[in-house]
Amino acid sequence: MTHPISRRRVIVLSGLGAVGVAAGVTGWIAGTAGAGPGDRLQPGDTGAELAQPLLHDSRDGRLDVALTAAAGARTAGRDTSALGYNGTSPGPTLRVRPGDELAVRLTNGLDQPTNLHTHGLRVSPQGNSDNPFVTIDPGSTFDYLYRIPPDHPAGTFWYHAHHHGTVADQTFGGLVGALLVDRGPDLPVVADRILLISDTTLDGAGRIVATGAMDRAMGRRGELVLVNGQHQPTVSATPGAAQRWRLINTCTSRVLDIRLAGHELVQVAHDGTFLPVPVARDRIVLAPGNRADVVVRPTGPGRHALTAEPAGQGGMGGMGGMGGGGMGSGDPVGGPITLATMVTEGANSASPPLPATLPAETPPAGPATAQRRIAFRMAMGGMSTGGMAFTIDGRVFDGDRDDQTITLGTTEEWTVTNTGPLAHPFHLHVWPFTVLASSDAALPIGVPQDVVLIPANGWVRLRIPFTTFPGRSVYHCHILDHEDAGMMATVNVRG
Repeated sequence: MTHPISRRRVIVLSGLGAVGVAAGVTGWIAGTAGAGPGDRLQPGDTGAELAQPLLHDSRDGRLDVALTAAAGARTAGRDTSALGYNGTSPGPTLRVRPGDELAVRLTNGLDQPTNLHTHGLRVSPQGNSDNPFVTIDPGSTFDYLYRIPPDHPAGTFWYHAHHHGTVADQTFGGLVGALLVDRGPDLPVVADRILLISDTTLDGAGRIVATGAMDRAMGRRGELVLVNGQHQPTVSATPGAAQRWRLINTCTSRVLDIRLAGHELVQVAHDGTFLPVPVARDRIVLAPGNRADVVVRPTGPGRHALTAEPAGQGGMGGMGGMGGGGMGSGDPVGGPITLATMVTEGANSASPPLPATLPAETPPAGPATAQRRIAFRMAMGGMSTGGMAFTIDGRVFDGDRDDQTITLGTTEEWTVTNTGPLAHPFHLHVWPFTVLASSDAALPIGVPQDVVLIPANGWVRLRIPFTTFPGRSVYHCHILDHEDAGMMATVNVRG
């Protein structure tokens, strides 16, 4: 059976999510008592060649695909009790084009409710489109239909479970996949690769290890960091032959500070939107949910590590999670995580240079019609969330309440503040925003995006055109345990 989430159901699930709703009611989550490093899953595919997820491609303006969310996914080269779509994590890559219809029949093979969010797609939030208020009960099937606008930007997006109260556990469990909108510019590259980065913690039997209250409060980080479900894969390359890498951060909490040894990463797109010009960077920082398309031009023969450095996300007295250490860490103390290794060999085969300009989207001009201030707050709360409460404007999520009511066709300026000691990634569904400024004086990307990291004890100022679709949706912290604990709110755009 499928149905919208009632107010009572939201409150109940929020409370359950705060204490780990999955723990104890399904066979795919293991307790943590007595577990140590020796009780963890040993990957069976370390160093294998990077594989691309199975691709489902649209034809004649439509893509029909069936997805089953269930335990028993193969990951890290092992058969496990982790979660996946159609038996794998990540699930299949869905590729559509502007103007297409994407029809997804989602079957819930879990012991919990679930649903589906097409992260970053600019599609209707109503009915059976990208509607976060849909509930798909265990054993039920739901038919989604996403109509991709003809002017939708070509780029890199992703999909994941998004039922409030179970989002963190199901994403951490492996319910993620890439989603591409095609027909972008033809870049002079010899390979176009997805590098979907996820993290989880599995015990020696391949079961997901339950997360403690403090780690949920501080932001869980899995001990096993994977690329396309593989552990530290190798990426074959030829000197001089450029490749496009689509970096997708699907981690529940981890900010990725990505570097490639001995190479620049030439960024061409961010959050599914092309930049005006290619930008050479020595590193790419991705908050949870962010994406970056980069072009890599390999140098001479050798092995070059793709790493994620420990990212500064704030902390509370150095306790666990995002501040460092903790059950979910997996980060060597003071050192980087190896994501993959580029192995370059063979004779030089130089690719042509990138175009000087790219088809960037121009943000709408003119003054904002309204201004709003939104406050993300952490405060002392119940011990089920490590002694912390997570709110927006002092309130926990209520799916029946309209927190922001907006007139379709208007453009607003929002200042989103963060009063706490942890950075919070702000994500708005459906309606992308442009960052105007932030308290850390970081240079804005300059194109529409859908996730931005609000600095600890800081703020960001956003310009948001509500000019495309009417309907109700949500904005929230993309540290998904924080969202499940209440750090989410609704927006109702009325035509």
